Amino acid sequence: MAISIFPVDKGESLSSFVARAVKIIKESNYPYVVTPMETVVETESIEEALKLAEECFKALEVDCNRIIVNIKIDYRKGKSGRIKGKVESVQKKINEPLSTI
Repeated sequence: MAISIFPVDKGESLSSFVARAVKIIKESNYPYVVTPMETVVETESIEEALKLAEECFKALEVDCNRIIVNIKIDYRKGKSGRIKGKVESVQKKINEPLSTI
């Protein structure tokens, strides 16, 4: 699941709100990668992914009146380790290192 979650009623700097969601994802112990525009997290089921998204939402709901949540889910039965595997596959095809933060 890729999730981007942020309030739209708290001004321009939103990293403290994004950090709340990232902390929840980190504490879930699922594999994850934070990028500038979204966080990618790998769960075993869609139920786990949606539960995690709901926990992130609830963390912002306490003091935010308007929240944007964008979620993308890529489901592939019987596969795990896809965050790392997908990046490695692209890197192998272009035969050179990819940019990392």
